[in-house]
Amino acid sequence: MGLLLLLTSMLLSSYFHPWRVVNAQMFMIRDITLSIEPSIDVIRDTNVTLRCQATVSSSGLEALSREYIIYKDSKTIYTKTSSTSEDLLYPLSEVRVFNTGKYTCKVKIEGKQMTSGARKLTVTGLSKPVLHLNKVVVSEGEEITAKCTAPGETGSIFFYFYEDSTEIQEQQVLSNQAEAKLRLSSVGVHKLHCAYTVLITPDSFKSEESNTVTVSVKELPIAAVLEILPQSPKIYEGDQLFISCTVRNALHTFKSIHLYLSQGNKLLSRGDTKVNHSSVALAKDPGDFECRLEMGDVVKIDTKTISVTELFSVPTLTMSPAAVFQKEYLKLTCKSESSASERLNRDELIYTLDPPGGPLIRKGPGIFSGNALLYDFNYTCVAQAKGIVKQSETLTVRPKVSVSTPKISVVGRAVLGQPFKILCQSDIGSLPINYTLLMGYDQLSTIVVKQPFQQALFTVNIPKPDEISKYMCEAKNRQREAPLSKRLNATVIVPLTHPILTVIPHPPEISEGDDLYLICGVKGSPPVSFKWYRVGNKHPLYTTTSIKNNTDYQVHSLSKEHSGVYYCEAVNHANNVVRSNSVTIEVRLALWKKVVIGGFSLLAVSVLVVVCVLCFRSKRGAAPLYDGMEGRGTNGARDSVASLPVDISNRSSYSIPATV
Repeated sequence: MGLLLLLTSMLLSSYFHPWRVVNAQMFMIRDITLSIEPSIDVIRDTNVTLRCQATVSSSGLEALSREYIIYKDSKTIYTKTSSTSEDLLYPLSEVRVFNTGKYTCKVKIEGKQMTSGARKLTVTGLSKPVLHLNKVVVSEGEEITAKCTAPGETGSIFFYFYEDSTEIQEQQVLSNQAEAKLRLSSVGVHKLHCAYTVLITPDSFKSEESNTVTVSVKELPIAAVLEILPQSPKIYEGDQLFISCTVRNALHTFKSIHLYLSQGNKLLSRGDTKVNHSSVALAKDPGDFECRLEMGDVVKIDTKTISVTELFSVPTLTMSPAAVFQKEYLKLTCKSESSASERLNRDELIYTLDPPGGPLIRKGPGIFSGNALLYDFNYTCVAQAKGIVKQSETLTVRPKVSVSTPKISVVGRAVLGQPFKILCQSDIGSLPINYTLLMGYDQLSTIVVKQPFQQALFTVNIPKPDEISKYMCEAKNRQREAPLSKRLNATVIVPLTHPILTVIPHPPEISEGDDLYLICGVKGSPPVSFKWYRVGNKHPLYTTTSIKNNTDYQVHSLSKEHSGVYYCEAVNHANNVVRSNSVTIEVRLALWKKVVIGGFSLLAVSVLVVVCVLCFRSKRGAAPLYDGMEGRGTNGARDSVASLPVDISNRSSYSIPATV
């Protein structure tokens, strides 16, 4: 029972502890170390050893079985299982640049593993390449087999082949040699060599140049022959040319031959043994001819250049006058400035117009005249003699259009005393057009319109409204005609002046309950916008627009609250705001209120007088009674009785008793 508990405890602890149990033996991989001997930097042909050392702690004496894996740049290159604790040694004999890379070692023991840190091995030095040719003397076009070898090198290698220091071919192989088929470019002595580059991602290492091999290329006797007839020192347009392209020294042992005859970039003809071609000499055509022979990779070329003299020059077509209007007379002249007089008489040179049957009539050699059309028309002059035909550049005749009667108008509004613009414009007419502004028949100024969207705008200022009808304008785009516009018909806006605020009824007569009329009047052009204001209020009381020079603002049933200072403002299309005089409005009491107040005032005064009289009389009657009470005797007693207070509120009358 105790043994079972021990085994269970050891099994559970193996999941939560680096120690593992194998066959009742505990172990732990402590460290994995990879070393490179003799050094991490070595030269080519050095024997290098990779040492993988595993440090393992265990509870038993027996060595545990372990698996070693060697990696180069994350790729497995070696695997070994060992039952000893000795270090794993992996030899790299006579290393090459290809062996350069990062190495790691992994150790696995019973399902547990550990990997060492990466160590980089750098190998320098490449072997010198060796070039070998199967032939060193060849004929023109013959193929050479070249083999370039990189002794002892491995991996992905690029080989380069050079002819006279110029790279002519490149190959990528996975071996240390490459073979190429070469054809040398020309006859003579050529020097060949090769080189190679070992590709080790992400780096590459290039070798030195190989040995140089000299190759002699012998010229083949075969040749291309070009002949051009006539062989005259001077060839004129119209002369017949006979051209031949042939092969010289052609042997039966040669491969198939192809001939090509061309003039400039134009291929005239092709054949196998001989090519013939005939054509008419033209000065405009290139004078370079080529006979090309192709036999496999062998190319032979013969060239010749001829100069062709013009029989006559390309004609030019001119018009007079230089500018014409519709239906006006014009003349076209077609002429070749130069000709070969030794070969051509002037009478032999014929001029015609294209298209034929146009509106112009031939008047002489190269002269055509008639009236201009109503639209644009293209003419081309054709000159021909002895089968040679030449055309001039196309001349487009664009007849001008006479300017139409101009229209005169005001741009925006015409305000009296302020500058405004007058537009003069014709509906049709060829540019440029001269527009002249007149007042009466006196010229004021001229504007030349040269662009389609340009306008003739004149700035004027008039002191009186009736002067605007004196303006006219003239349009002119030719010498003879200058149509005149009608007189300018436009409304002149007179700025507002003399604003007056009139009050009805008369201010001293304004009473409560009356209707008030504030009439604002101005001088100037309607429509007029009126505004009435009360001092102390920034917003207008009333706003209206009238087609008359005056209008009113009505206030019904006046009260004391309507008292205040009033004024009005007016503005028209001249945009000058004018302000009237200020009027003080004091709303008085209504008449019936005055009567009532007066009646109450009289009544109050009457009551006051009565009260005063009664008070006075009462004071006079009470004085003896008081005196009798203070003294002795009959008079004193009577006065005392008279001065006693008497309640007359319940008595209709009161009388004082007579003295006995």
